[in-house]
Amino acid sequence: MSRPRAALAGAAAALVWGALEPIDKHIFRNDYSDIAVLGKLVTRTRAWPIAGIAFHAANGAVFGIAFNEARRRTTVPPRRLAVLLALGEHLALFPLSYLIDHTHPARGEPGVGALFNRRGFAQATARHALFGAVLGRLAA
Repeated sequence: MSRPRAALAGAAAALVWGALEPIDKHIFRNDYSDIAVLGKLVTRTRAWPIAGIAFHAANGAVFGIAFNEARRRTTVPPRRLAVLLALGEHLALFPLSYLIDHTHPARGEPGVGALFNRRGFAQATARHALFGAVLGRLAA
């Protein structure tokens, strides 16, 4: 897979994640949105959803490129590798959600609810698993 295709696959997986956030917020009863956190970090205007989607898609693209590089160096099937890497990234970075909960400039606003708790962990785990599954599917 070429780097541009890997970046597009990662961006697409991130967009699927973002599209399903309203559903998982209801399922997990946790008002946390990565789109809101990223968008409201960049701007506090009504444009925050656009900024959040763009920022999230860019993060997905970078992850897609990293996944592609890892894929070239291993014999792990692409779908499994994508899910494992996404969940690994989640486990490695989840402790930083404590900082989001306490220092984000928009904390307490809609979409920037508490993440550093059991529901937030479960919600983020599901989101990362979905992202990995979509990325792996697109890369296969």
